[in-house]
Amino acid sequence: MIRYVLGLGNLLLADEGVGVHAAHALSDDESLEDVTVLDIGTAILDALPALETADRVVVVDAVKADGAPGSVYLIPYEDMARSASIASMHGFDLSRALALTQRSDIPEIVVVGVEPARIDWSMDLSPEVAKSMPIVLKTVKEELFK
Repeated sequence: MIRYVLGLGNLLLADEGVGVHAAHALSDDESLEDVTVLDIGTAILDALPALETADRVVVVDAVKADGAPGSVYLIPYEDMARSASIASMHGFDLSRALALTQRSDIPEIVVVGVEPARIDWSMDLSPEVAKSMPIVLKTVKEELFK
């Protein structure tokens, strides 16, 4: 099985960069030697090669769902809201990127979302989101091997 972790977000905007922070932490995890971890940042189209070949994809990103800051959400791809427009915070959304692949099927995809506390100019996560990182990393690992 081909497994990927895609860390999405803008590292320059505090909690918006949570996916990138998670990807960096996971890339050093030796227990994930059969998993490819990618820091996608805001360039979702850079994930196309992974989406072409993946069997299972775990995406980590900031998700505003009106919960408490630092809340961790597990969202199956089928349950994700699809944007009516092409643009998103990351330029393209995941569904549009998948549509650009040559696949006739969709890989298993789940999003590990984190409720941001702040999105402003900073390369540091808020204390609330930083505190949730162990839960984020544990959830990603569990989802990779379901």
